[in-house]
Amino acid sequence: QVLLVESGGGLVQAGGSLRLSCAASGRTFSAYTWAWFRQAPGKEREFVALIEWNGNTNYADSVKDRFTISRNKFNYTMALQMNNLKSEDTAIYYCATDKYGTTSYGSYDYWGQGTQVTVSS
Repeated sequence: QVLLVESGGGLVQAGGSLRLSCAASGRTFSAYTWAWFRQAPGKEREFVALIEWNGNTNYADSVKDRFTISRNKFNYTMALQMNNLKSEDTAIYYCATDKYGTTSYGSYDYWGQGTQVTVSS
């Protein structure tokens, strides 16, 4: 059984930083795409960032130049470094992985339980 576990969420002031982590277990994930999505209250889940098996990355325009996604392909962990956080970044953040993952949340079969990020202004 595949298990993804996020950690690192919390409360931070605007302009601050947080680092989210995601650990996977239950199978091998070589050649998989890893991604972060987020969902704010009353809004749909939206794409934040992804990293492909070859290291290529893609970011939502709203987080570009502030967030950095990385992963360790040997121990199946992923991270999202979030700098210069804004109140609009407040959401539950989910990690996801799939062999054919894209910027669409429907393309991922494996999800974590989510971690809350709250940015106070």
